[in-house]
Amino acid sequence: MQLGMIGLGRMGGSMVTRLLRGGHDCVVLDREPQAIAPLFALGARGAASAQDLVQQLSAPRTLWLMVPAAAVDALLAQLIPLLAPGDTVIDGGNSRHRDDLRRATLLRATGIHHLDVGTSGGVAGLERGYCLMVGGDAAVVQGAAPLFETLAPGSGTAPPTPGRPPHTGTARHGWLHCGPHGAGHFVKMVHNGIEYGLMAAYAEGFNLLQSAGIGRTGLTTQGTQAPAPNAETAPLDAPELYAYDMNLADIAELWRRGSVVSSWLLDLSAEALVADPTLAAFEGRVSDSGEGRWAVQAAMDVGVPVPVLSAALSARFASRGESGFALRLQSAMRHEFGGHAETAPAKDESH
Repeated sequence: MQLGMIGLGRMGGSMVTRLLRGGHDCVVLDREPQAIAPLFALGARGAASAQDLVQQLSAPRTLWLMVPAAAVDALLAQLIPLLAPGDTVIDGGNSRHRDDLRRATLLRATGIHHLDVGTSGGVAGLERGYCLMVGGDAAVVQGAAPLFETLAPGSGTAPPTPGRPPHTGTARHGWLHCGPHGAGHFVKMVHNGIEYGLMAAYAEGFNLLQSAGIGRTGLTTQGTQAPAPNAETAPLDAPELYAYDMNLADIAELWRRGSVVSSWLLDLSAEALVADPTLAAFEGRVSDSGEGRWAVQAAMDVGVPVPVLSAALSARFASRGESGFALRLQSAMRHEFGGHAETAPAKDESH
């Protein structure tokens, strides 16, 4: 199948590579020309502009956009005058589902089809395949099915679910038509909200393991000396209960085998801890690209409680220092009502 791909960043280029390996004909465009060069050897054709890309495609054309959500509207404004009725635009980025509804209506007025495809797989998707959550009209989805089949992991990558009828639907292949316009990105939004919660749970658990030796070392998770006993800080009760020396890399490796908390995220955590047991290369500022916020907002709209997802999102805000003023105000209130002074961790002078 022929496809025009716009956006060759962390995922777009690998997706094109997987499609080319699967025998598809790809014309590619990126604002960074050097991103196109590695794909030439695999048979891709490069385009110098959106107009050039469209001209190289045969009608009816299919274009896949892998660009940031904030860039989609401007790109569509460029593409709509160049496209014709019967062409299809696939938005594979992390757009908001309410924007899909608006864009689908805009494109429908010109006879252009729209599909929203939530795409999960990250930088490992080239070899592992991409989990694809698709929204749009059924006939248009079916027309693009050869692309989804090539990009998806395939039915052999996970054992069948016990009790599920065999050979039923496309979910077993790793892609699914989730519903009408916006449904694909809605499912991806919830997927990413869950991802936030899972990541936070692993991080908090390993942080507790990291602190399990404070009764022996007196060191906090930051490697600083815990404050000496004072009126402002609750003392550690029974320090002898927290005198362990936990090897986090070994524990992660252990949990990967037979544990109910095993997952790909745990696999990645284990790799990170092997490469850098103290994670010194990271400052701990955790970004959020929008889907977690939208998931929490959607939950508020429909009245569904999501305390774990909300807490995980707030933790990301706090990681970037957004709780600084609130914490200073708490400290100020303690000082005002009780004359409580702030205490700083003692310096570790053991080295």
